[in-house]
Amino acid sequence: MAAKPPFAKGAQVEHPKYGPGQVVECNDTYITIKFDEHGEKKFVLEIALPSIRKIDRQPPSDKKRAARKKAAAPAAVAE
Repeated sequence: MAAKPPFAKGAQVEHPKYGPGQVVECNDTYITIKFDEHGEKKFVLEIALPSIRKIDRQPPSDKKRAARKKAAAPAAVAE
């Protein structure tokens, strides 16, 4: 039977280089974290585990991009 992963999906964690983030996936080999400022990163769990710590915070709300306005069609050139 496999051991329980050290971090559950959705856990709030902090990495010394990338800052705060949320665990996307964690298994016996890898941990994937979506960082607030650096996007999604995948680490080898055995190597990264000593530097990742659990933090107590509310997950940030996902920022939605504003819809881009379509460019106006070029005006017909009169000849």
